Amino acid sequence: MNARLWLCAAFVFATATHQGMAQDALPRQSLGVRPFTIVAPFPPGGPVDTLARLLSAGLAQRHGQPAVVENRPGANGSIGIDMVRRAAPDGHTLLVVPQGNLTIHPTLQAGSGHGVPVDLAPVATLARTANVIAVHPDVPARTVLELVALSNACPRTISYASPGVGSSLHLAGELLRQRTGADILHVAYKGTTPGLNDVLGGTVPMIVGNIPSLLPHVRAGRLRALAVTDAARTPYLPDVPTLAQAGVPGIAVSSWYGVMVPKKTPAAALRQLEQDIQAIFAAPEAIRQMDQQGMAPWIVTGSAFGELIRQETASWVPVIQAAGITPQ
Repeated sequence: MNARLWLCAAFVFATATHQGMAQDALPRQSLGVRPFTIVAPFPPGGPVDTLARLLSAGLAQRHGQPAVVENRPGANGSIGIDMVRRAAPDGHTLLVVPQGNLTIHPTLQAGSGHGVPVDLAPVATLARTANVIAVHPDVPARTVLELVALSNACPRTISYASPGVGSSLHLAGELLRQRTGADILHVAYKGTTPGLNDVLGGTVPMIVGNIPSLLPHVRAGRLRALAVTDAARTPYLPDVPTLAQAGVPGIAVSSWYGVMVPKKTPAAALRQLEQDIQAIFAAPEAIRQMDQQGMAPWIVTGSAFGELIRQETASWVPVIQAAGITPQ
């Protein structure tokens, strides 16, 4: 079968089997007939990878084209981001990224001449999840205020793991330090998994992580959750208080994830991708898979997503400056 005939057959099959999906999509010319590459700038197994694979499967189904996830970890996400910013702006190379790369790293990298705001265009957020402050069970603190008191009574003995300098989890811990005077030390890792392993092994006493990474270990008793950093309790850990309920008001930090594409991607392609994402992440199977990892769909598209990035970026500037955080 020649290529033209194969493409025609693929189109007919996709139309016949996915009529409901086709009705809510823009004309396929807005994206063209080419494979998709979804770049996840962190290792396999985490929430970024999970969301990238859900997006990949959905795009392949909706467009009848291959969609491949490429994990490009390294340099706190910068390797994968750089790959996407250099890609052709045709809507076929997408970046799935946590908010820290969108709202914190630009401040750390100010003056570099390139970066997320300059070289990438926002498409949509995908999901959000709660963050958790947790300790190894051997740590003799059962509340956040007890942890603060312990850190001050035993200076420079309480360190906390995060997936890297400039991650939202790093800065959630920094906010806790600034608001309470806790004597806690940040230990940056190249991703959540190696830091989590050190906490589970008792090498590092504390971690600030998100629900997808920490939930199984909290439920199994391998970690003790002290508080969530969100404004409200999470249904995944209903007995764990918020920081405000634990006696530390004024901190509300959740983790969310979004999709970006190269800056000059045509408007029609952006609209198509927005529609695709809204449909993919509203599907019951996608919701089920996210729920299994403690995530919920959360879709903000287009200019509203761009405004979200700008507002959160501005809110992190004083925290970064007060902490004297610099790129590593």
